[in-house]
Amino acid sequence: TAGTCLLAGHGAPRRFLTGSSFNLPPSAQLIARPVGVCSMMKLPIQTSPEGLDAAFVGVPLDTGTSNRPGARFGPRQIRAESCMVRTYNPSTGAAPFHSLMVADIGDVNVNLYNLQDSCRQIREAYQKIVAAGCIPLTLGSVCACPVPIRHGPVGLVHVDAHTDTGDTALGEKIYHGTPFRRCVDEGLLDCKRVVQIGIRSSSYTPDPYKYCRDQGFRVVLAEDCWLKSLVPLMAEVRKQMGAKPIYISFDIDGLDPAYAPGTGTPEIAGLTPAQALEIIRGCKGLDIVGCDLVEVAPIYDASGNTALMGANLLFEMLCALPRVKTI
Repeated sequence: TAGTCLLAGHGAPRRFLTGSSFNLPPSAQLIARPVGVCSMMKLPIQTSPEGLDAAFVGVPLDTGTSNRPGARFGPRQIRAESCMVRTYNPSTGAAPFHSLMVADIGDVNVNLYNLQDSCRQIREAYQKIVAAGCIPLTLGSVCACPVPIRHGPVGLVHVDAHTDTGDTALGEKIYHGTPFRRCVDEGLLDCKRVVQIGIRSSSYTPDPYKYCRDQGFRVVLAEDCWLKSLVPLMAEVRKQMGAKPIYISFDIDGLDPAYAPGTGTPEIAGLTPAQALEIIRGCKGLDIVGCDLVEVAPIYDASGNTALMGANLLFEMLCALPRVKTI
C-alpha cells in the first residue's frame, strides 16, 4: 500500500500524495533520511527500464584496477550518501523529477573473476536499457560507454586525471586504463567531438597525450584549468559537440584528492567541485544520451565525502538531461 511504502522510505508514495505523474524523492521533512531501502535518492527500485525516461544503474566492478581496489563498493556508498540530495536544483532552476520518470534499476550483475565476461554482462544489460529509450546514469567503477549501441558514434565529455587510452598492461588489453582506446578501436566515438578535461599526472613517456591528439581529441590539462572559471571552456565545448548525441563520463579522480580522496588512482592538483559543476552544467542543451560517475572507492574516505560528491554530480547530470524543465 501507499502507506507501507511511505514508511519504507520509497519515492513512489509522494506521487500519490502530491498528484504528480512522476517519481519524487521523499522529503526528509516527512521521512527520516536513515529510513527505507538504500536506493539512489531513495527513489523507487524497479528491475526493468520499461516506462522510464532515465535510470540510475550500478556497475559494482573493480576487476582490472591498476592501483587501489575498492570501487566495487562505490555504487552502494553513493546510494547511501544520496539521501542528502533533494528534488530541485535552485541554482539552475532544474526540476528533473517534474520532467522525467526516473527510478533506480539496481546493479548489473558482474563476474568478479573474469573481466571479459563482466564486459559482456554490462553490454547486454545496457542494450536493454537503451533499447527501452531510457537514458542510463551509471554509478560505476569503469566506463562502459554502451550508448553507441543505439546512437552510433557519440561525442564525449570526459572528466578525468587520466586519458584512459592505454593499449596494454601486463599483456592485457582490457583494464581500467584502456576503455577509450578500445572505444576508438570499435568505432564507438566521434573522435572530432571528444574533449578530455582535468588531465594530469606523471608519465612513462615524454608525450603521453600524443595518441589522443592524433585521434582528434581535445585534451584540456588540469594546469590549464587552475584558478579560473571553466564557463568559457564549456561554451567552446558546446559549439564543438553541436546537435549530435554525446556521452558524459566523469571519473571522480578528475577532482583534486583534497575533495575526493576515496578513489583508486588519485593525482594531485586536480579540479575543484565548483569547476565540476561548471562542466556538467555547461553540457545543458546538448543531446546527452548517457552519463557515468566512476572510480569511487569509499574505503579510502572514512568521511563519505567522495561518495557524497559523486551523488551530487550524478544529480547534476540528471538535471542537465534533455527535456528537463526549469522552474
